[in-house]
Amino acid sequence: MRVSMATSAGKAGQPNEDFAGAVPGAAVLLDGAGIPGTESICSHGVAWYTHRLGGALLGRLSRDDGRDLAAILAATIDEVAADHRRTCDITNPGSPQATVLIVRAHRGRLDHLLLADSYLVLDQVRGGPQVITDEREVTARRICAAPLDGVPRGTPAYDRIRDSCVEALRARRNQPGGYWIAKDDPHAAEEAVTGSLPLRDLNSVALLSNGASRIVSPYGLTDWPGVLELLGAHGPADVIRRVRQAEARAAGGPDARVPDDATVAHCTHLPPS
Repeated sequence: MRVSMATSAGKAGQPNEDFAGAVPGAAVLLDGAGIPGTESICSHGVAWYTHRLGGALLGRLSRDDGRDLAAILAATIDEVAADHRRTCDITNPGSPQATVLIVRAHRGRLDHLLLADSYLVLDQVRGGPQVITDEREVTARRICAAPLDGVPRGTPAYDRIRDSCVEALRARRNQPGGYWIAKDDPHAAEEAVTGSLPLRDLNSVALLSNGASRIVSPYGLTDWPGVLELLGAHGPADVIRRVRQAEARAAGGPDARVPDDATVAHCTHLPPS
């Protein structure tokens, strides 16, 4: 399996909290959650967490033993939690955390795992691309933000309600009925979205962090088939370049978004079944 990757920090001079890497037959992509105040909770920071978790995942995947992906992730979350449990308040809701996306070619199949809102695009031989993501955080965020509807921005009432919405969202993290993310609790891995497809049914596979997926939504520069065409013609860096151009055009306007770390991994030449 050939894997090409590109990544870009959202802000110059700031750590890139995304991580992507590959070993023969497997690739991972993590998107760290940059929560304000994390530095006072964990001295290591979000970028440290994503790189430590991603590297440990690759180490386990390199063994190529076919172990269940959720079990691999659970063991890795536990391992990294142990690395900083004594020095950091890892149970705090704001401690470092990350989305996780894993793909692995094994015994003629492509196994996948998603925890939180990264994007997996399966370039199918027939039927067009299949896009898989974990929408539970988006759903929880929409529910928690509902009290802000109609409240004028910049008012004391807006700030007060926003703070309560943030607390409500935190309360749903890694809880039944809420959403799940890699943090300190290995049981979160049991809630991941998983699946498997025959390799013979796939041309390629793309992994995108939330920041890179902006090329489709909200910017609408292309659709998911178009993303695969761009990757095939110009590679992952071109997807990120277009996102950055759209962010620059929108800067200062009503649709402006804070630039986010953006990462893409494109897996081609999948091993034969």
